[in-house]
Amino acid sequence: MKYRAFLESLAVGEYMQLIQQGLEWIGFGEIISKDTHIFIKPNLTFPIYRPGVMTNPQAIEAAILAIREYTPNISIGDADSGGYNRFSMDEVYKETGIWQFAEKYGVRLVNLSRVDRRTISFQYSGRSFSLELPRLLTDEIDLLISMPVPKMHANTVVSLAFKNQWGCIPEPRDRLRLHPFFKHVVLEVNKAVKAKVVIMDGRYGLNKNGPMRGHPVELNWILVTNDLGAADRLACELMQIPLERIPYLKYAQELGFIPEKNEIIINQDIKPFRREKFFLRREWTDYPGFLAFHNPFLAYLAYFSPLAEVLHRILYLVREPFYNYQRRSK
Repeated sequence: MKYRAFLESLAVGEYMQLIQQGLEWIGFGEIISKDTHIFIKPNLTFPIYRPGVMTNPQAIEAAILAIREYTPNISIGDADSGGYNRFSMDEVYKETGIWQFAEKYGVRLVNLSRVDRRTISFQYSGRSFSLELPRLLTDEIDLLISMPVPKMHANTVVSLAFKNQWGCIPEPRDRLRLHPFFKHVVLEVNKAVKAKVVIMDGRYGLNKNGPMRGHPVELNWILVTNDLGAADRLACELMQIPLERIPYLKYAQELGFIPEKNEIIINQDIKPFRREKFFLRREWTDYPGFLAFHNPFLAYLAYFSPLAEVLHRILYLVREPFYNYQRRSK
């Protein structure tokens, strides 16, 4: 396989123009046909659009228009988000305008938490796992295009192309349950949902902390690749974070999911696109979630035990909620 990547500044063109060029550079027309069914997976982590936190709706609209030149069979969506404090993706579609332009262009807009599911099974570290995923992604589409943003993450260090498909898991409670096994499960999810092409929205990144809080950084670039691992490799270089210091990406590299830099054919040198150096700075209130993310017993205690509600109420006495939890949908 030839790994190809297109990187360009948004200062020299609009989303639409650059995504078109990127798809042409990676040979998108050789990957798909007019009968190919595409699913676009943006990062919609917050109830309303926030720069650096979510994929820009303008980028999503431009991607739809660019991909329609190759096939009319396009679906787009995400699953209910918010983890323990779930919110409906249907409301996000309305708030961000995605519902409106999906209807305008005749694109199927899907809430992945509200479609039929199929169970996948796999082994990891001597244990058997099962997980429900949307049947749309496992059985009906031919290819998934990931549209992440480059951001820091309090639990996984970074959130990029591989991490974006964690949102394909339809039940937030399953995500919480599987957090301690994240590095392997996220790879199984990506394989099951046929994730391949990446259109990374680098208009803004999120520095210092994430996935919802942090410092938005104006980057003004777009990255298009024909491989998730190539995208995450290059994004780490652009963010100036050694990939080997990110546990789940190091694991993915060991299993052969991430190519070396010299294996990727890039349209131009990436050095001029580097901005400020990204780094992770957790707040002390992040550590309960961080510990639960990495330990099965603490995950049970924090999210599924009879004490879970009380523990969260105590946490919210000292940490401002990420968003208005009174509007959440369960």
